[in-house]
Amino acid sequence: MKALLTGLLLAALAWLPAPPAGAAAPVPEAGRDYVEIPGGQPWAARPGRVEVAEVFGYSCPHCARLEPALKAWKAKLPRDVDFVAVPAAFGGPWDAWARAYFAAADLGLLGRTHDAVFAAIHEKGTLPRNPTAQELASFYADYGVDQDRFRAAMADPGVDAQLARAAGLTRAWELEGTPALVVAGRYRVLGRSFDDMLRIADWLVARERKNPRPRP
Repeated sequence: MKALLTGLLLAALAWLPAPPAGAAAPVPEAGRDYVEIPGGQPWAARPGRVEVAEVFGYSCPHCARLEPALKAWKAKLPRDVDFVAVPAAFGGPWDAWARAYFAAADLGLLGRTHDAVFAAIHEKGTLPRNPTAQELASFYADYGVDQDRFRAAMADPGVDAQLARAAGLTRAWELEGTPALVVAGRYRVLGRSFDDMLRIADWLVARERKNPRPRP
């Protein structure tokens, strides 16, 4: 449902008038292009750096569509910008995928499995959108981890803590769907298209780098 809501929003925004060809894009405005998050906090703040968080869901088709453009965009970020992926924790199957992501991260598998999970769901159809723990363990076993070990990793207290934190930030950032970009924990990007989201995120990153603000 969260992914569906996002898709409907993107479809509606596509009908908005575009700037004339060759015209400069308008300067992003609060309330139209991004939402300021009162008391917002980043996922993993580091002094002197700006964080961009992508909140995603493996089962979200829009996240799968965004991934190639996002990968190219990440490669061009300034060196003092940290990009982090945060799996959405809306409950139900969203939490199962979030557990799998955190377990894969702890086991050092993400470099090989992140794109593969998207492909298995949205291209090959070899993973269901609402997987069982056994189906997830069987999938990740193809990437060099014993099934029992992966199930244990998903049930680890450290993963429980990461899942709880993701759920808390999902609420604090007032997210209603995926994919979502959050800059410095302070700004939730809106945008009329994926390209527009990335343009607005670039502008917010530049502003944060130029005028960093201390946190309360």
